[in-house]
Amino acid sequence: MPATGPVPPRVPPGQIVTPRWPVLHAGSVPTQLTPSNWTLQLRGEVQAPQTLTFGQLLALEQVDETCDIHCVTSWSRLDTRWRGVRFRTLEALARPNPSVRFVVMECEQGFTTSLPIEALRDDDVLVAHTVDEQALPAEHGGPVRMLVPKRYFYKSAKWLRGLKFVTNDEPGFWEVRGYSNIADPWRETRYDVDDVKVIYRMRKESLFHPTGR
Repeated sequence: MPATGPVPPRVPPGQIVTPRWPVLHAGSVPTQLTPSNWTLQLRGEVQAPQTLTFGQLLALEQVDETCDIHCVTSWSRLDTRWRGVRFRTLEALARPNPSVRFVVMECEQGFTTSLPIEALRDDDVLVAHTVDEQALPAEHGGPVRMLVPKRYFYKSAKWLRGLKFVTNDEPGFWEVRGYSNIADPWRETRYDVDDVKVIYRMRKESLFHPTGR
């Protein structure tokens, strides 16, 4: 007989489900960024640095993923349908050095965030260009954004322009302003009291890390 027991909750603690998709971001929406001029740099401690165009991204293996997304501001949106390229596919192209432990997601206008490379190797982590069977709108990070469903949504970086493979973690825009560097919805790690030692070291290095573009 199959094992029985309580069904684990689908929605993390402290979250409210909404059918809407609130628009939250710092700065302006870079409407000038389109598929025709978008590129993605794969760089850092890698053996094969390169820059991909939107067409080249579409030529890679495409994956469909249906998942729930959870914002640190306490809303959750269920069953969002995404299409894109697995992070692992891009990692294989770049061929990072064995010393790499983190990936910095570099975005338009100089915004960044980062995660351990192991966290990005999950099957559901995509570099996404389509949501709910439509081109990803600019206000939601289009033409291309990260999708990291197991973390609060500020780790799913909008307007993605680069993946930088590094040995040591680097501060991100939201993290140096008080948000958790862990960003685990199920543990409710929303703010830096959850990982204060890590974020303090990162803050000492920089309050804003430009991408160099």
